Amino acid sequence: MTTARPLDSEELASTAPEREVLEAFVDAYRDEIIGKLRGLSEDDARRSLVPSLTTLIGLVKHAAAVERNWFQHCLDQQPREQITGNSFGDHASWQVDSNETIGDVIAEYATVCDRSRQIAGGFALDDTVPHPRLGRVSLRYIYVHMIRELARHCGHADILREQIDGMAGD
Repeated sequence: MTTARPLDSEELASTAPEREVLEAFVDAYRDEIIGKLRGLSEDDARRSLVPSLTTLIGLVKHAAAVERNWFQHCLDQQPREQITGNSFGDHASWQVDSNETIGDVIAEYATVCDRSRQIAGGFALDDTVPHPRLGRVSLRYIYVHMIRELARHCGHADILREQIDGMAGD
C-alpha cells in the first residue's frame, strides 16, 4: 500500500474562491522556480547550457524583474526610477552580478514577491489600471499573466536542472 503525498498549495485551493486559487497558483510557481536553485553550487546555478542568457539563477533574477514590472510599476503605478532593481523584465534582467550568490538572488526574489502580495492585497480582481499597450488591465489579468510567465520559466528551469544534475521536474 502506498501513502498518498500531501496536497500541494494549489491543490488545497481546489474549491476555494477564484482569488485564492489564482494566488495559490502564483505562489506555487514562485516556490517552484526558487526550488530549482536549492542544492546547486554557485557555478552550477550560473551554468550556461543554451545560447541565450538563460541560467537557473538568471531565471530567478528575471522573475523578480517581471514581478516588479507587473505589481510595482503597472498595478501600483510606481515610476520605474523609484523601483529598486530591474523592473522591465528585459534582456538585462537575466544578468546576475558575479558577487551575487544564490542566497542573495532568492532573498531578493522573496522580498519582491512579498511586495507584490502586499500591493495586490489593496486591489479587487476586477480593479483595473492603465497599461501602455493594452489600455487597461485587471488584477485578474496580472495574476493569470504571472501564472503563464512563471509556468513557462519553471519548465525552462526543469530542463536546465535536469541537464545539470539529472533532477527531473514533476
